[in-house]
Amino acid sequence: TCCGATTIQLGINWSVLADMMAVDVDEMTQDDVDRAIQYLMPSGLHEPKARPIMKPPEDVFPREKAAQFDYSGRPFHYLFYTTKPHYYGVLHDAVSHVAELNRLETRMLNKGVAEPEAAMKLSLQDSTWLPKKDLEVLLVESLKDIQYEYFVKTLDRLAEHPYSSQVKEFIMKYRKPRMATFIRDEIPPLQYDETGRPYAKGSGARKHVRAEVTVWGNGTGKVTINGHGIEYFDQIADREQIMFPLQFTGLLMKVDIEATLNEAEGSSVRANAIRHGVSLALRSFVSEKEVERMRLAGLLTRDPRRRERKKPGQEGARRKYTWLKR
Repeated sequence: TCCGATTIQLGINWSVLADMMAVDVDEMTQDDVDRAIQYLMPSGLHEPKARPIMKPPEDVFPREKAAQFDYSGRPFHYLFYTTKPHYYGVLHDAVSHVAELNRLETRMLNKGVAEPEAAMKLSLQDSTWLPKKDLEVLLVESLKDIQYEYFVKTLDRLAEHPYSSQVKEFIMKYRKPRMATFIRDEIPPLQYDETGRPYAKGSGARKHVRAEVTVWGNGTGKVTINGHGIEYFDQIADREQIMFPLQFTGLLMKVDIEATLNEAEGSSVRANAIRHGVSLALRSFVSEKEVERMRLAGLLTRDPRRRERKKPGQEGARRKYTWLKR
C-alpha cells in the first residue's frame, strides 16, 4: 500500500540521517530526528506546519475510512445508511450490554442476591470519557455536540449498572486516564516545644492580608489574634469563619490558635486569611484522608479573588453610565 511504502521510505531516510549525524539509527528517537532536521534545514518560517519535518505517515496524514462497499456495491456495515455507522454501532452495543446485564441481575435476584458486591460495579474515579475530538478520531466520524452528549449519557447508564465490571473492556475503550490536577504539598510534621506540647504553623493569605498562624495541640479552644481574643472580630460570621476548620476536622475545643496579621483589608478578608492559615496548620494534626476532605472542601486553597479594576468609559468595573437620550 501507499502508506506501507511511505513507512519503508521513512526507515531508509532515518538510516541516511543517522549516518549524517554520526549516531546509531537503533538508538534514534523521534525527538532526535526533529532536532537533526532543525539543525540541517533551519527555517525562518513562523508557521510550524510549513517547516520541514520527518515524521511517520500516521502522524501526518489523518485517518481515513476503508472501502465501505463490496464489488457489487453493497455496504459492509449494517448501519451504513445512518451516515454514522461506527457511532451508532457503539450505541447499539452499549444498549445490548445494558440488556445483557439486566438479565444477569435478574438471574442473581432469583438466586437471592439482592445487593451485589461493590466490586461488581466498575470504578471510574481514575478515568474520564474521551473528549469529543478524540472520539471523532477513534470513530473516524464527525459528531455534533448533541450526539456526543447522547453518547456520554448512554455509556454513563451502562457504567452505573451494578454489574458494569462485566463489560469493563468495552467501557474503558472510550475512557482515558484522569490527569492529576494538583500537586500534593509536603505536610510538615508536628513540632514540640520545651514542655513537649505539639504545635504546627501555617501561613494564610487573602488579597493583601498575610496571616501567620500557630495551632497548639492539647488546648482548650483559646483564640489569640494580634494579642486579642476572638472578640477581635465584631461580626459573628467572621468568628465562625475562623472556627470552621476546627469544626470540620473535629478539633473544636481541643487546640489553641495564635495568629498575627496585618490590617490591610476589611474584617472578612482578615478572617479568611486566618482560616486559610489555620487549615494549613491543621494538616499536621489529622490523617491523610482528612487532609483530602479538607482539600475537597476548599479549605487548603487560597481565595484568588480580587477587586476588579474600574474600566475607562464606564462608571465601574462592569457598571455602565446611565444612557441619556440627547
